[in-house]
Amino acid sequence: MIITIDGPAGTGKSSAALAVAERLGFDFLDTGAMYRAVALDALRRGTNLEDARALAFVARHCRITFDWEKHPPGVLLNGEPVGHLLRSGETTRAASYIAVVPAIREMLVAEQQRLGRERGDIVTEGRDQGTVVFPDAPFKFYLDATPAERARRRVAQLRARGEIVDYNEVLSQIVTRDHRDATRAVGPLAVPPGARVIDTTSLSQDEVVDQIVGIVKGSPAK
Repeated sequence: MIITIDGPAGTGKSSAALAVAERLGFDFLDTGAMYRAVALDALRRGTNLEDARALAFVARHCRITFDWEKHPPGVLLNGEPVGHLLRSGETTRAASYIAVVPAIREMLVAEQQRLGRERGDIVTEGRDQGTVVFPDAPFKFYLDATPAERARRRVAQLRARGEIVDYNEVLSQIVTRDHRDATRAVGPLAVPPGARVIDTTSLSQDEVVDQIVGIVKGSPAK
């Protein structure tokens, strides 16, 4: 069984997807980590983020794998564990350039579909999982929240890691990213047909997870 969870940045997709996977005994596929890993490799190579062809070259020649023995699965870039490096502000900004390159999306979508076939029961999260990658998934969810709340969560996350960030700058980045994701030519951010939309603005992670697990098990949370 494949469960997809889509939505814009800062809605709690990754945390909710991981918790749902653990609750159901499924694997967790963090597709955003794949784009971030390509971004990290591009930064390390000093690649021009405005050069789509150069970015595609990076994606084609880097190797992104998961250590499925860990929970959550560890992300490896060319054999090196890099999970702790993927959520920095710099990598996040670079990933927004990676995500709009059609050739890269094509490569990563194919890899995600392969993992779906290989792993069997998975909870996968991203921005195009229910629309492009797994359109026939039996359970599809779309998490949303106000830009202000998403910016607040992102600032708290970054500050907890010791980064110095400005709320207004983060909010501006989120609004810009939303527009870029929704208007890109390949795999644009959209509510998948048949998906259950959950507004997480005023919900705790546990409440979101309870709703999703309840629906999957056939007893929707009240």
